[in-house]
Amino acid sequence: MKALDVVTGILVIVGALNWGLIGTAQFNLVAAVFGQSALASIVYILVGIAAVYQAVRMVTTSRPVLAHA
Repeated sequence: MKALDVVTGILVIVGALNWGLIGTAQFNLVAAVFGQSALASIVYILVGIAAVYQAVRMVTTSRPVLAHA
């Protein structure tokens, strides 16, 4: 599981940095690296799947902030 967590974490960071670049500089790093190809689409899909995995993992492993007395 740890390797999957690391890979998905890296993909989520790549996606977040890409969105940050798009928002601030109108520069799409994924498109610049892979062009308008099927490989770019695969990267976008993998980033999306990684984000869903990380979100589910965060919800299922989180503990309540306030414990009941």
